[in-house]
Amino acid sequence: MSDIWSGEYWARKGDVKLFMYRKRKDAPSANSERLPIFFLVHGSSFGGQTSFDLTVNGANDYSTMDYFAELGFDVWTLDHEGYSRSSRTEGNSDIASGVEDLQAGMGVIEYETGQTKAAFYGQSSGALRAAAFAEVAPSRVERLILDAFVWTGEGSPTLAKRREGLDDFRANNTRPVSAEFYRSIFTRDGPGMADPAIGDVIAAAELQHGDSVPTGTYLDMCANLPVCDPEKIDCPVLLMRGENDGIATEEDCLSFFTKLPNKDKQFVILPGQAHVGVFGYNKDRFNHVLKSFVMMPKRVDT
Repeated sequence: MSDIWSGEYWARKGDVKLFMYRKRKDAPSANSERLPIFFLVHGSSFGGQTSFDLTVNGANDYSTMDYFAELGFDVWTLDHEGYSRSSRTEGNSDIASGVEDLQAGMGVIEYETGQTKAAFYGQSSGALRAAAFAEVAPSRVERLILDAFVWTGEGSPTLAKRREGLDDFRANNTRPVSAEFYRSIFTRDGPGMADPAIGDVIAAAELQHGDSVPTGTYLDMCANLPVCDPEKIDCPVLLMRGENDGIATEEDCLSFFTKLPNKDKQFVILPGQAHVGVFGYNKDRFNHVLKSFVMMPKRVDT
């Protein structure tokens, strides 16, 4: 893999500073080629750079950003309020707050690139953020990928277990995280889905920023679903689900999928994958599905 250029930026949401990270094949300049924008949206427990540009054992095999930068995309991600390098506030960084973060992030992208639209990928609660953003800012979203997405939460064993902590989520705007917690993400859906050691790498990256993360997305997913309306999302959509995902049930995903009005849509189940597909043993198949959708030729109408 050739060297990939990277850059750091800051978006503003009032007094809140949001860290943004960008990768593309070459450094942007006044004369550089305008590349398609791909905006990656992280989930509930770790930030954007950790989610999508992770180095494991000295290799970037788990870098979704490198993979798509090599394909010719201008790839961006953002740490939501309260996560990683972004401002740590008194708020709980719920889905509605995440939508405001994406609005601020798109402002930076437009300023830096002159482009007003992007393909969006969201993972878990990041998928909820991206879907809710597509509702309120449809002119900004060219394509939408919802991975490990939960609509109503019905039938989800992981959410049923998580609801045991609902009183704490309501009473506190942050929850503790630890190396043990990060390891559990890769074992809770059963063995053989991903290398459990990735949890330790994530812990090393995230715990340097603090030992807690916001509770807002957990509260929304446990008590406030649904938080988005499929009938208000009119762009092309790819819905992805790992076969062994304990949060996103097949029935819940299909119910959402059937209500999407645009017939340019796909629902893909990935065998051998669990909740966090970007880190699965079958991540190459995951990347293949993602690539096929974001690089699909546009529909031709005669």
